[in-house]
Amino acid sequence: MYFSKSFIPILKNNPTEAKIKSHQLMLRTGMIKQSSAGIYSWLPLGFKVMKKIEEIVREEQNRIGVQEILMPTIQSSEIWKESGRYEDYGEEMLRIKDRQNREMLYGPTNEELITDIFRSSIKSYKSLPQLLYHIQWKFRDELRPRFGIMRCREFYMKDAYSFDISDDEALFSYNKFFLSFIDFASSSTLILPSI
Repeated sequence: MYFSKSFIPILKNNPTEAKIKSHQLMLRTGMIKQSSAGIYSWLPLGFKVMKKIEEIVREEQNRIGVQEILMPTIQSSEIWKESGRYEDYGEEMLRIKDRQNREMLYGPTNEELITDIFRSSIKSYKSLPQLLYHIQWKFRDELRPRFGIMRCREFYMKDAYSFDISDDEALFSYNKFFLSFIDFASSSTLILPSI
């Protein structure tokens, strides 16, 4: 596609709501468009960049043997009540009720859900360690969303989880995740997609 035919709504001036440079640049270059406080639409250029970053993250996780899963964004309140974080999480958690009046929530994170999946699926320590990750939209109803996409209410996030036999093995798993990003950062240059 020709650049002249691309949908890139460029702004001449910095929007008043944008206080930090990255937020200003993303708005001015037509990468994102604010829909409401802390919620953005990803326009074609910004979406291509986001998908390229997602591709790199996915490649790095797969390279070290982490398995990708996808969990629902809507979760039952029961597993959150069991962990004690349903009330503790506060007003940042978006709580809803379904047609049967069951308490549900839009997941701000997925530790409870992945733990529930794992404990019902693994029957022996011989299956450990297990390294899992997912990339998904999240929602946290921040009191004052700011800094553009860095501190917003709806965001795209990569989570990773390890299930290990011991603290030492958990530390080894952590270092595997950590080093996968250090290795990438030290040996690569991000090449943005062409339009």
